[in-house]
Amino acid sequence: MANPQDRSAEEDDPGPLTPEFLAAVAPAWLDELAVRYAENPYSVDPSWRAFFAGIEIGRSKAGESASDAATPIPGARPRTFGLVSGYRELGHLLANIDPLSEPPTWHPLLDIGHFSFSPEDLDAPAAPGDFLGPTPPTLGALVEALKATYCGTMGIEYTGIRDPEQRRWLQERMEPKRNRPELDRASRLRIYRKLVEAESLERFLHVKFRGQKRFSLEGGETTIPLLQAIVERCAEEEVQQLVLGMAHRGRLNVLANIVHKPFEMLLAEFEGSTLPDSVQGDGDVKYHAGYSRDHHAASGNIIHISLTPNPSHLEAVNPVAEGKVRAKQNQLGDTRRNRVVPVLLHGDAAFIGQGIVPETLLLTHLKGYYTGGTIHVVINNQIGFTTSPEASRPTRYPTDIARIIESPVFHVNGDDPEMAVHAARLAVDFRQRFGRDVIIELVCFRKHGHNELDEPSFTQPRMYKRIAEHSGTRTLYEEKLLASGEFSEEDLEAVRVEIQETLELALEYARSFEPRQEVFSFGAEWSGFGPAPADRSTDTALPATILQEIAARASAIPANFEPHTKVVKVYQQRLEAVEEGRGIDFGCAEMLAFGSLLREGTPVRLSGQDSGRGTFSHRHSVLHDQSTDGLHIPLNAIAGDGQNQACLEVLDSPLSEAAVLGFEYGYSSAEPKTLTIWEAQFGDFANGAQIIIDCFIAGGESRWQRSNGLVLFLPHGYEGQGAEHSSARLERWLQLCGDDNLQVVQPTTPAQLFHLLRRQMKRSFRKPLVVLTPKSLLRFKPAASALSDLTEGTFAPVLPDPVTLDNDVVTSVVLCTGRVFYDLAKAREERSAEEVALLRVEEMHPFPGEEIHAALAAFPNANDIIWAQEEPANMGAWWYMQQHLPAILDGTRELRGAARDAAAAPAVGSYLLHGREQKEIMAEVFERAPRHLDTVETRSVARKTSGDS
Repeated sequence: MANPQDRSAEEDDPGPLTPEFLAAVAPAWLDELAVRYAENPYSVDPSWRAFFAGIEIGRSKAGESASDAATPIPGARPRTFGLVSGYRELGHLLANIDPLSEPPTWHPLLDIGHFSFSPEDLDAPAAPGDFLGPTPPTLGALVEALKATYCGTMGIEYTGIRDPEQRRWLQERMEPKRNRPELDRASRLRIYRKLVEAESLERFLHVKFRGQKRFSLEGGETTIPLLQAIVERCAEEEVQQLVLGMAHRGRLNVLANIVHKPFEMLLAEFEGSTLPDSVQGDGDVKYHAGYSRDHHAASGNIIHISLTPNPSHLEAVNPVAEGKVRAKQNQLGDTRRNRVVPVLLHGDAAFIGQGIVPETLLLTHLKGYYTGGTIHVVINNQIGFTTSPEASRPTRYPTDIARIIESPVFHVNGDDPEMAVHAARLAVDFRQRFGRDVIIELVCFRKHGHNELDEPSFTQPRMYKRIAEHSGTRTLYEEKLLASGEFSEEDLEAVRVEIQETLELALEYARSFEPRQEVFSFGAEWSGFGPAPADRSTDTALPATILQEIAARASAIPANFEPHTKVVKVYQQRLEAVEEGRGIDFGCAEMLAFGSLLREGTPVRLSGQDSGRGTFSHRHSVLHDQSTDGLHIPLNAIAGDGQNQACLEVLDSPLSEAAVLGFEYGYSSAEPKTLTIWEAQFGDFANGAQIIIDCFIAGGESRWQRSNGLVLFLPHGYEGQGAEHSSARLERWLQLCGDDNLQVVQPTTPAQLFHLLRRQMKRSFRKPLVVLTPKSLLRFKPAASALSDLTEGTFAPVLPDPVTLDNDVVTSVVLCTGRVFYDLAKAREERSAEEVALLRVEEMHPFPGEEIHAALAAFPNANDIIWAQEEPANMGAWWYMQQHLPAILDGTRELRGAARDAAAAPAVGSYLLHGREQKEIMAEVFERAPRHLDTVETRSVARKTSGDS
């Protein structure tokens, strides 16, 4: 018999529906068939029709247990299964979730006539299908129970989840109690207090600091009790840390009332207090800042809450927060991923509009980036700046983008804080139970414009008329509490007075507030690190015996493992190079650097597209069994007997740059003791992550006083392959450099890469390291290193000329970086131009002024100083060198450049034209260079576009 899971509802008679056949049927397919039967019994095959009819007859005659919620009802009508399924799937369409509009009262797919019922049937008994909880006595009562559960102030989407266990779990939590929040008096008072805190802070700031932007939470105050419920529920579940990420809307309120940043610190920022002079950096606006603090929960447990800094790029923080969570989970040995929980707050327009959101949703469900599920809170203000929903999305909900990960979505009316708390508890429990994302959409509004200086009625006049008539969530909830009889006006007034007095006292203190003399950026895992010192020298060399041992152990293939024969040869060649002491290529040097760090207890995490093999088939850090597809990572097996080592984690990432780079930045920010590397498939792929680069990598330390040691591998080199993938955009990185924020390097030898990677982890400080890695040089024999280059010395910011020259004869010195050095060396040899010296600038930022000055001093007669590069003149490092080199030359030597003409694209598309341009660069260097003669001869070279000489 064919696999029943491959059958469709339209197929012919499936034959006898035996127990064996039914056991093999996919539950999701059977559910779909049941819905089809409920809607129209004749739409399914007669055998299935008889099967479902028998179920209904059996239920109505024999009944089911209370746990299955199907008490027998004499004379009950069939086909209620479809009715129940319809409300589970579509009940949210009738839910009362918009505080500014009346809910719809009818939908054709939920009309009882759609299920073959008539109004006369409403008073008749009806089997409840598989609806859980107390059995309604009539069809009408069943409809009301379904509406109470699925059409109240919370609409639920979960039937898109294919896992029947997850669906059943949600039904068991929602249906028996009709989705009614169960809250005692103390819980309601806590909700009221959080609403008052949220509202009071916004009004206080509005009165005391008129005209200052704060991106108010007003209209969405229920966010605060919702988040508080998440915090408290997580604490009950013994979660140790919460990592929050959010944009600026409502951020100050979250900082004060959830993360518990002291009011006086927050108000002092409004008063104009800045960072102390002793703190390096530029700082940031107050609604971008982060904060962290321990929270003593009502359960008695302590939970650490941290809010990650974020720029104005609304959703950019998403992968950063996720990366931090993953690192913290690893530090705690949290393999179940349930002791550190990510909570992300989104705006409605940004959640569906910005591409980094789906990138992150997909990323964190992959093995190497999985964080155990994220709790998403979408604050739906029903507007994006001035853009209405119908102009910003083609879908009903802003959360529809999350369908790709099959997560439950709770749409909650922002005017019902009790339901929001109920949704928060469901979300935490679901996340902890199934390790999946959960989305809460809080449908509310934005009381003011995009900021408090805007006039929103310019673009949404009708909406803001309704907002003006809205009495406020706190007032509505206050009326509800008073009507319940549980609270008196005095009870609630006491809460309001207490919070107002607290704010007044905090402001009084803030006006005399002196900023502390240091910013505590080096606690916890960062203990022992500090700002970059003046002396950054580091010993990175290793004895030959250790390197030989690493190479030997990495080359050992496990028994019963069948790697590709070409990969075996790669490792054999590496071992031979190390044993013979020469011919070490870049792949081998990287292997030795990684292996040495692992041996010393430093983990290595390498993430990027095709990082396991390497884009240029140069790494092969992960071996694949040719018979079983099994994996083996050689560097994770280099420890000797009885020895421990750290772990190498190599991840082939999805085709994402922004989310993956953001994730690795977040990981590195929380884990400074791991060498964390993001590798672009080609250097220009970093363009897709420019927001992460600009805001976090380049500016994070200056803006938020947070160090980071992330390493970026960006393949770079002009080999005539066209505009894409030639350039890693060195000019952009150098333009971002300032105030010692980045390290930008381009190593031209394997030994330099070896020392560079070790140096990154041996220093007592962390700075992002941007490495322009080679392509054609990876196996280029003239670029190979000797073993002695690894056992001696350290990374050199400037490399001397490898050729022994008569320094007094040298009249021209060429400074360059990267692969072009080898073209220059070949051209010099062909011309026998011994009057030209070649120096390599391997580190461009921090600018190695002293090293360059010392290298030039060796050539007293060289007055012609040339910066040569393979990039066009408006790209590469030429403009950067024009800013920095003149100060070293002291006006006594001439500086000129040799490069491709300024261009719009990084490289030409023709290999022939590429070769011609390379020759022109060589001619510009050597044929214009002053000769060591009594009469200096200068040759002119026609440039390819201008014709100037």
